[in-house]
Amino acid sequence: MTDEAPQLRASDADREQVAEILRDALAEGRLDMEEFEERLEATYKARTYGDLTPITRDLPAGAAPAVSLRKAPVDRGGWGSRIVGGEGSSTWAVAVLSGFQRKGTWTAPRRFTCVALLGGGEIDLREANFADHEIEINCVAVMGGVNVIVPPGVEVVMRGIGVMGGFDHREEGTVPDPAAPRVIVTGFAFWGGVQVEHKVTRAERRRLKEERRQDRLDRRTSRHELKNPHPDDH
Repeated sequence: MTDEAPQLRASDADREQVAEILRDALAEGRLDMEEFEERLEATYKARTYGDLTPITRDLPAGAAPAVSLRKAPVDRGGWGSRIVGGEGSSTWAVAVLSGFQRKGTWTAPRRFTCVALLGGGEIDLREANFADHEIEINCVAVMGGVNVIVPPGVEVVMRGIGVMGGFDHREEGTVPDPAAPRVIVTGFAFWGGVQVEHKVTRAERRRLKEERRQDRLDRRTSRHELKNPHPDDH
């Protein structure tokens, strides 16, 4: 177990493993209905292994979630298939009194250079492949701006210099995925700005929303069945 293990993101399978331990504890009389519902709700809300571990610590199978803490990081995001090597499909972009975009399915090179002069640009990496595990995006923004969008899990390092401008990284709530690539953003901003933000795609946002909706339905059904057992169960 490493010091970082409690901060690793838990998977749906990890949460379901804890939920199963709670169901067994309820059936054995180790938990009453109120305790079970409180812990089950906390289980499905848990984001990390550190959130899951205390839920079953006082139960006989409480060590089970800790087993997964010893596992090596798993590439759940499919990053291995997106780090393709080779050359990038685009290595530079310039916007003078205009704009540029790099988005969709493209290959981000090891080094991408862009200039925005009285204009703006967008570099969207959410559906991109990567030429290497670490890429560098060099941005020059003069009275203009560049927006870099990365998917969740990607580590971002900012090394830009701003003069009456700035480099902004919106990273609230983001947790780097050990299997994901690393993006280094460098450059210079004069009366302009470079912004990096983490976003999921619209399709992924819809999928996550549907998963949360289905989880809520499943939990309501589970609570209803526990409170109103079938007559044949007696």
